[in-house]
Amino acid sequence: MYQKFSLKNGFPVIFVPQESKSLTLLVLYKVGSRYEDLKINHGVSHFIEHLMFKGTRKRPTTLDISKELDNIGAEFNAYTAKDHTGYWIRANAAKVDLACDILSDMLINSTFDKDEIDREKGVIIEEIKMYEDQPMYYAEMLFERLVFKGNTLATDIAGTEKSVRQMTRKNIMDYLNSFYIPGNAAIVVAGKINKKLKSTLSKYFVHAPSREYGVFSNEFEPFINNQREKRILLNYKNTKQVHLAMGFPAYSYFHNDLYALHILSIILGGNMSSRLFINVRERQGLCYYIKSQADIYEDTGNLMIRAGLDMNKIDQAIKIIITELKKIKNKGVDIKEIKMAKEFLKGRMILHLEESNHLAEFYGRQFILTDKILTPNQKIKKIDEVTRAQVNKVAKDIIKTEKLNLAMISPFKNKKRFLKLLKI
Repeated sequence: MYQKFSLKNGFPVIFVPQESKSLTLLVLYKVGSRYEDLKINHGVSHFIEHLMFKGTRKRPTTLDISKELDNIGAEFNAYTAKDHTGYWIRANAAKVDLACDILSDMLINSTFDKDEIDREKGVIIEEIKMYEDQPMYYAEMLFERLVFKGNTLATDIAGTEKSVRQMTRKNIMDYLNSFYIPGNAAIVVAGKINKKLKSTLSKYFVHAPSREYGVFSNEFEPFINNQREKRILLNYKNTKQVHLAMGFPAYSYFHNDLYALHILSIILGGNMSSRLFINVRERQGLCYYIKSQADIYEDTGNLMIRAGLDMNKIDQAIKIIITELKKIKNKGVDIKEIKMAKEFLKGRMILHLEESNHLAEFYGRQFILTDKILTPNQKIKKIDEVTRAQVNKVAKDIIKTEKLNLAMISPFKNKKRFLKLLKI
């Protein structure tokens, strides 16, 4: 069972005990690219994540930080999402004091040296180019530009080459001081937890910061779904395979049918026995990968199908995908499919949570994004409660021609050719 409390400065803490000789220390902040002003600081959330590893007063360089962690065999990393940012260290539980020392030092005392900022711009620009050169992933980014059009959820997390080059230290510090505060964060420790850990966290995370906090605002512009006609985005690239991302706006974390949406996604294309995998790959041989997934945010979400398809048979592949969407919407799913999807979803969750870093994120993300925590057993109960009628209702609610979005990276330029295929 987890334990939740707060440090004296208001920093929420969640302990998740696990039988292990290691632990993960994770610090999450409720801030990501959707909070940014696209005219002033597009990409700043991601930029800050990079800069946290560039040196503190106590550890002036990246090498000083990495060397200490490497010396104890620790794993460490960070990531930026559209609605949160996370920093974590996974280490031998006997080294928890050092993990707390280093992570708190990075988050509270990073120097944000101007020379490092200028140097890191080049690194981030190369990262942006890297993702643009990986069509399997870039297609998903293009899809979200379509489905969340008009909202900051539609923008790429790393920003653009132009926005990164224009970033100033003042942009960074103003944003940092507004969002990187105890009241907008959570510390999560998962794994072997000793009796002294509360005092250890207080020692490192309560002391006065080296910077002044600004005025905090955790508001973002909510997404309003006003899509009334299908949308298509063709990204021209001389590839030998078409990379497709297709789907619809969907539900938020707080929607009553959220778990039914996840079940629908699994039946449609969530595993190797799903409808799309069997019919598009196994029976027709039109792709290597095809899958569906539900991506969820506080105010919205999406149901997305991704595939890498034979460019010479792209029309046939799209027709089969559309046929499967029609079938699941109009004829629904059967009890056997639902049972299998539930067991798959529960089994994958249990396997995923075997690792302490995933366990920490499981609890931390729920807390900062929903202000509520369900244990794995409580999640399993929610999954088991999903009915066939719910799944069929969700299919009819979400799968609609006028809400369809299609993004493709391919050698094709004619939208009309594909628009005429998109009828559900």
